[in-house]
Amino acid sequence: MEWLTAPFEVSFVQRALWGGMLVSAICALAGTWVVLRGMAFLGDAMSHGLLPGVALAALFGGNLLVGAVASAAVMTAGVTALGRTPRLSQDTGIGLLFVGMLSLGVIIVSRSQSFAVDLTGFLFGDVLAVRQQDLVLLVLALFAALSVSVLGHRAFLALAFDPRKATTLGLRPRLAHAVLLGLLGLAIVASFHIVGTLLVLGLLIAPPAAALPWARSVRGVMVLAALLGGTATFGGLLLSWHLGTAAGATVSALAVSLFFLSHVASGLRHRRTRLVHAPPHTSTERSLRRSS
Repeated sequence: MEWLTAPFEVSFVQRALWGGMLVSAICALAGTWVVLRGMAFLGDAMSHGLLPGVALAALFGGNLLVGAVASAAVMTAGVTALGRTPRLSQDTGIGLLFVGMLSLGVIIVSRSQSFAVDLTGFLFGDVLAVRQQDLVLLVLALFAALSVSVLGHRAFLALAFDPRKATTLGLRPRLAHAVLLGLLGLAIVASFHIVGTLLVLGLLIAPPAAALPWARSVRGVMVLAALLGGTATFGGLLLSWHLGTAAGATVSALAVSLFFLSHVASGLRHRRTRLVHAPPHTSTERSLRRSS
């Protein structure tokens, strides 16, 4: 069993594991609503929209996290404002913000002498470089995400399944949507240092989507998604150590693999259930048809 425990005896791998576990929990809270509302494109756009703030912070020697938070705030405000424009579809507004913010970020980063290094770190992250202070920030981010999820659960639930009923119940769906965007931004900002913006959707979407066929409630999806994300983190770091692959990409790839395995298993389960509950004559008719 040494091959299973040896990597996690190293301090920086231990920090990477804890960081990945915390990020998995944060992404489970936000990602569940992303999956239920079909907001994957928005998540992708917001993750890439962090680039201008991160680029400016890197260019002027500031804190990258502060730059990411600033960009996330701009993206959240922009998506909220464009969503209230009746003549413009939400997808169009998100797409324009996505391209505009990404283009601005690349322009800013291109002015830096370390263009390749900065952009690579932003896109792919570095889970093995997680520091002790990063873990503290992730714990605070998890508490913030959990608080928002608990306080806004009823409004988010109504918004996900029937926005018109949310208005009828006085749950202020526009405000709930803005808060939900803030929760999504928090998850992306907390995650980009771990797996990068190109791979953050792996932890944000894959675990909740994998949990969806097996859970019976929204809270169940969140809990199971956090467990699956933690499993992907542990397995990804283990495989990365022994195979010499990029840690963040391996974690993200394993999360996506768990999604496909989950849906294959779910499909087999439903097929078996249909066969078990099928009327007796149905199976007989099928046998006769095949023999003929």
